[in-house]
Amino acid sequence: MGLYAEWQEVLTRPENLPPGRTADDALRFLPYLAAQSHLSEIHFLWRPFLPDADDDRVLELAFAVGCRHLVTYNVKDFHGSEQLGVTAVTPRDFLNLIRPKT
Repeated sequence: MGLYAEWQEVLTRPENLPPGRTADDALRFLPYLAAQSHLSEIHFLWRPFLPDADDDRVLELAFAVGCRHLVTYNVKDFHGSEQLGVTAVTPRDFLNLIRPKT
């Protein structure tokens, strides 16, 4: 449930809302986002790894489920995540990684 609370806090920030959308719109989207998710317990003893405990939680989940990339606008907040095999990338960089080469 910790990540859900983080989503709620971050997605409702004015700077993260798309034009014409409100915090209530973001809150109505969250149940859909949660329905697409999978419950995953984490039991790692290497905290603290990052300066922000909330970022640690996100990194731990990415590591636990075997993610190679963590997509974020705050790449600098995840400095060192590569040591765990998880590379923090911006949304633009991630799209460039997955876009088929023509």
